[in-house]
Amino acid sequence: MTDELKNQRGYRVANTFVPARPVEPALYLVATPIGNLGDITLRALETLAGVDVLACEDTRVTRVLLDRYGIVNRPFAYHEHNAGEAGPKLVAALDEGRSVALVSDAGTPLVSDPGYRLGQAAIEAGHRVVPIPGASAPLAALVGSGMPSDAFLFAGFLPVRDKGRRDRLAELSKVPATLIFFESPHRIGATLAAAAAVLGGKRRACVCRELTKTFEEFRRDTLEELAAYYGEDRAVKGEIVLVVAPPEANGAPGEMEVDVLLRELAAAMPAARAAAEAARLTGLARKDLYQRLLELKDEDGGGK
Repeated sequence: MTDELKNQRGYRVANTFVPARPVEPALYLVATPIGNLGDITLRALETLAGVDVLACEDTRVTRVLLDRYGIVNRPFAYHEHNAGEAGPKLVAALDEGRSVALVSDAGTPLVSDPGYRLGQAAIEAGHRVVPIPGASAPLAALVGSGMPSDAFLFAGFLPVRDKGRRDRLAELSKVPATLIFFESPHRIGATLAAAAAVLGGKRRACVCRELTKTFEEFRRDTLEELAAYYGEDRAVKGEIVLVVAPPEANGAPGEMEVDVLLRELAAAMPAARAAAEAARLTGLARKDLYQRLLELKDEDGGGK
């Protein structure tokens, strides 16, 4: 870039500098690459270069993207720890008729990050909120996983503690859709073990790691096989999205899923009938289900 363009607002593509155009006052939610910096749209570049205020999760991360495309706009930090203070300042900028863009470290803002609070505040204050679509880790994982995509549920991060994690999985066990989760590398083994127990070990899933990056990986298998692969001894690096097939795409349900079903049926009908209905729904033996239901009644303090 020539010296006269160094401080000019705009962006650079294929060694061509494009001057920024004025951006109308609004809150722009701009999707940014989740790994490969080439996954940015021209509309996103134009917006980042032209807005009056650029808010981001981490100024250091956003600066890498801005420098790649020759954008001189100075980023303003807005994240989980300063949202209470920074949010009103950004809304005030909108009140003054200025344009504001919000980006996260990677992907689409407001998806599992504090940006939704700013979006709500802007809407409540009567300002336009404009999405600038682009890269999204959940969607990239879904289409690369090979799982059914006609219906899917993004469930964010599961609880950290094992009980909370299993309880949440039990709540989602009957959802007739592909499930998508974010997970950290040091918890993926425990999460897969819990998912195999609750959702059923034969249920198919895909661990999507380092999406769009150099070491991108899609590991597809059953939950029990994936849990064994990502056991406690395996070191895992990188960002992970876990995609789990819907229940109708799998074999027998897991133990916890059966227990949940038995408790629900027993609350509405006699034990023998509940066992028979559970057998019809799961394909498991009625005798075994009846015995398990009696065990659950004992565990719950209800006797036989």
